[in-house]
Formats: sequence, C-alpha cells, structure tokens
Amino acid sequence: MEPIQMVDLKTQYRKIKAEVDKAVIDVLESSAFINGKPVSDFASSLSLYLGIKHVIPCANGTDALQIAMMALDLQPGDEVIAPSFTYVATTEVVALLKLSPVFIDVDPKTFCIDPESIRKAITSKTKAIVPVHLYGQTAPMEEIMAIAKEHSLYVIEDNAQAIGSDYVFKNGTKKKAGTIGTIGTTSFFPSKNLGGYGDGGAIFTDDDNLAAKLKMIANHGQNKRYYHEMVGCNSRLDTIQAAVLNIKLKKLDEYIDARRTAADYYDKAFASCSKLTTPFRAAYTKHVFHQYTLLLEGIDREGLQKHLEQKGIPSMLYYPLANHKQKMFESLGLKQFDLPVTESLSPRVLSLPMHTELTGEQLNYITSSVLEFINQ
Repeated sequence: MEPIQMVDLKTQYRKIKAEVDKAVIDVLESSAFINGKPVSDFASSLSLYLGIKHVIPCANGTDALQIAMMALDLQPGDEVIAPSFTYVATTEVVALLKLSPVFIDVDPKTFCIDPESIRKAITSKTKAIVPVHLYGQTAPMEEIMAIAKEHSLYVIEDNAQAIGSDYVFKNGTKKKAGTIGTIGTTSFFPSKNLGGYGDGGAIFTDDDNLAAKLKMIANHGQNKRYYHEMVGCNSRLDTIQAAVLNIKLKKLDEYIDARRTAADYYDKAFASCSKLTTPFRAAYTKHVFHQYTLLLEGIDREGLQKHLEQKGIPSMLYYPLANHKQKMFESLGLKQFDLPVTESLSPRVLSLPMHTELTGEQLNYITSSVLEFINQ
C-alpha cells in the first residue's frame, strides 16, 4: 500500500504529467509569464463551466475576498457578517480594510452559516454577508439571498472549498456555488478541489460594471496603463498556474466524483458507530468534499490523532480555534459573541484524508484504524 497522504498531489500529478509538463514548457518557451494567453483561456473556460459572465483571475483566494470588498465601496466601520467557524482569511480581510467583522454561528448539521443567526445580527451598519461554503458544501443561499434582498445587503460568497458544487433552488433551477451572490470568490491553493501548483484565486460576477471595477482594482486601479483611477492592488494569476489549471479544470467533475466515492466509503464504514457523526449532506446542494470531517462524541481526539499518526495516517483539525477567539481580533474591541454551536464544534471536529487518489485498500486501513481506537 502506498503511504497515505492528507492530500496526494504527487499521484494526481503523475496521471496528468504529460499534459502538465507540455503546458508548462509552452509557457517557458513563450516567456509570457504574466498575463499570457493561458490566463485568458482559463478565465473563459471557468466562466463557461460556472455559467457566469465574468471570471477575474487574481493571486490568491484572500486577495479575491479583499478585492471584492473594495469593489463594493465598503467604508471603515461598515459591518460585515461572517461565520466564525471558518479559515481566518474570510474575516481577516474585513479587519484589514477597517470594516467591522460580525461573527455569527453556523448550522449544527452543515457547519455552514446559519440564516437565523444572520437575521439576528443585522443592524443599521450592516452592509454585507459573507457565506462560506465550508468543507465542500454550499451554504443555504436561497434563504441568504432573500435576507440580503430584504435588507439591501451585498453577498460575497467565499467559495474556496466548494468549487463545482451545484445548488438547487426550490423551483428546481441549479446554479454553481460562487455564482449566486453579488460576487463570488475562490482559491486555487494546491490542496483545493481545483488547485494549481502554487497560489491563485479568482472572482466571479454577472455584473458588467462590477466586473470592470474588479479588474481595475486587481491591476493597480488602472484601466489604461499608467492612468490610475482608484486605489487598487497588484493581484495576478501567473501564466504557469493558469496553464496547469486549464488542464485540471477539464477533470474537475471527475475529481469531484472520486472525492464523493471516498466519502461514501467513509460514510458506510462509520454508519453503525454512535460516537462518530459523519458529514451531513443537505438535499439542496451537491457536496464536493473538500474535506471529510467527522464530529466526535465522547472520544479522546488527541488520543485518536496520535493513534492514527502511529499507523501512518494523517489527520487535521479544521478549525481548532474559531475566528472570534483569535488573538488578532482582540485589538478591535469587538463585543463578546455568543456562538454555542461554533464553540461546540471546534474541540470535536477531525478531518480524515480526502483527495482524488484514495484507494479502497487505503480507505479500509483508515476506517479500520479509526474504529480500532474507538472500540478498544
């Protein structure tokens, strides 16, 4: 059996090596390392895949969130509602722009942002909501969009973990995660479902004027070279990353199917264990399993992790400390947030290896090892 990785990018690369190597060499031969043709090709292909008019590539997923907030002209002191149970980048950019993060709770089943908590958090200063499609499952966007419309709020989707996920509305129509709100953002960090071989990100919108503004902000605030209309930043997807992503985008649905197959195996193996809660799959969306995260009931998590480590099985905690508890936000003098679900999840979640290359032998070894510890 091959060594088990949390994310096995090496084996995945070997399967597409010939295509990737040629694409990278072509970029080297062209020497168009910045804004080469693969960048525009990738933007067009991703736009078609997502069914959205505009895809603006950028340097990383954090930049994507920052640029989105800058484009919406949010002002210092404006409140931005976001879940606390997420990676810190989601709310870090809120503080960076001197906006006021309002941390709210998540649904106890999906771990995604809770609409009722959104309603309770809205004030006269609220300007935007940032739903995070956590672990690969889309947040309840239909309800979130209704709340946003009622209160005239922007919605910025953090889709770093759920690209390719379908959302089904009550009338049966479907849209891809990241294409429902005012602006969608994503990351192409190597471990993502659609990951490059370095940093990368993108921003999505159907609004022509907003797209033009997003492009300007990502390019030093200029539309014409050396003529800067607004304060922007320098955030580009480099050509080599775009060349790699062009290849991997064609295989994204295949990759998603492989992740779902692995998740099905985990689900079945743990179905009869009362001490493990397997990931909930909401009926309104297609879970694409960026992570496979268990909720532990009365289990020594540290002991389980050590047991797995001794058997050569990696595991991760996403996330051990919620955003509203992070030291970086202490200086903001924010009010205390009562988030019982979030605070109950942080000490009980454990993510197992999840990627496109997991074999039946590996999955059997992982699940047997988990159950061995629980049943000892």
